[in-house]
Amino acid sequence: MQLFVTGGHGFIGSRLARLALERGHTLRCLVRPTSDTHRIDDLDWTPAVGDIRDRDALRGAMDGCEGVIHLAAVSSWEDHRSPALLPTIDDGTRNVLEVAEALGLRRMVHVSSLAAVNGSPDPELFDEEAPFTLSDRGLRYAEAKLAAEAHARAVAARGRLEVVIVNPAETYGPGDHGLVTASNLLDILRDWPAVACAGGTSVVHVDDVAAGILAALERGRSGARYILGGDNLSVPELVRLTLRLAGQRKPVLVLPRGPLRHGVRLLDRLGLPTPLLPEVLDYATLYWFADNRRAREELGLCFRSAEDAIRDTLRWLLAADLLPPRLAPALAPRVKCT
Repeated sequence: MQLFVTGGHGFIGSRLARLALERGHTLRCLVRPTSDTHRIDDLDWTPAVGDIRDRDALRGAMDGCEGVIHLAAVSSWEDHRSPALLPTIDDGTRNVLEVAEALGLRRMVHVSSLAAVNGSPDPELFDEEAPFTLSDRGLRYAEAKLAAEAHARAVAARGRLEVVIVNPAETYGPGDHGLVTASNLLDILRDWPAVACAGGTSVVHVDDVAAGILAALERGRSGARYILGGDNLSVPELVRLTLRLAGQRKPVLVLPRGPLRHGVRLLDRLGLPTPLLPEVLDYATLYWFADNRRAREELGLCFRSAEDAIRDTLRWLLAADLLPPRLAPALAPRVKCT
């Protein structure tokens, strides 16, 4: 299948591009003139220069393709301060959907985020049917993702373009230069003591997310949502796992949610550096525990353990000289996915 991919040069997108080519698809990737494509420079793909906010560029770039995978979005917590956040996620997604529909393309996967499903102050499990509750969290990223998903569902309901939604959880793996996950691992390994906040996350390997996106394209139900999540760990559990894999023995300081919030807001008012951006404080201290049952049963997916995902990330950080050699992770055999 000839695929049009937005965000194909990013962390998840580059792993998707490699897997799609291995499976016989051909790729046309949307890039800006300033895009850093080093992750996919060794692959056989066709560039289409443009921006998801430019419908004319999208029409030219998509013409002749059969399927679309839409990944483009913000790539770091710092981008949450950017005025481009809402147009990139909300308006840009609507442009991709409506241009693909108008051109008569057959299939599209909209890659959203677990942020568009839910989060809770308690460690409860959310599945694909869970309602999203914005409450008073005020996370613009989640608001934009929710609006983008609404566009995807509306287009799917019209029946001219088959649209499948996937919600990756917190994604770990080699090549994670810009996302929050790799920097968190570096902080965990460098700080004394290691610091953990309240909350929790579903840990998924980047290659499992790539496989899930392709599975959704090839056999997902139009209008359906699939959560691409792995093991559910509290933040303290994730910190302790990281330390164990790196062979480190040091204390873990767990910061309760209330004092952390007060401390971050006080530091921000004083103009001092904060351990978390105030905009994402409530998000980061919630539990984002996911149930991937539908993805496993309907798409036939199998997810690696959190231990495999973190170990692969640490190995890459070590190979990239981002960790000192003394922090080499244990090289235990991987656990087979059954």
